[in-house]
Amino acid sequence: MFEPKRLARLKWACRRGMLELDVLLLPFVEAAFDSLTFEQQETFERLLTCDDPDLFAWFMGHQKCDDPELAEMVSRILKRVKV
Repeated sequence: MFEPKRLARLKWACRRGMLELDVLLLPFVEAAFDSLTFEQQETFERLLTCDDPDLFAWFMGHQKCDDPELAEMVSRILKRVKV
């Protein structure tokens, strides 16, 4: 489990320069982050280090992420939105 400071930084990192990303990332953290395994949480944290244009392309389906762990996390977030 992430310590409170690390989780607060993670939530801050979810605030991006694109509204399309903001509406995906922060609600996911608030609703589903605690149910992820520690490894998945670290993958999500790594996802937030990616550039906004890459994230946008992956979430909108314009490109496929080459990293399998990140691609799985993108898929997990998108599934959560569709539910």
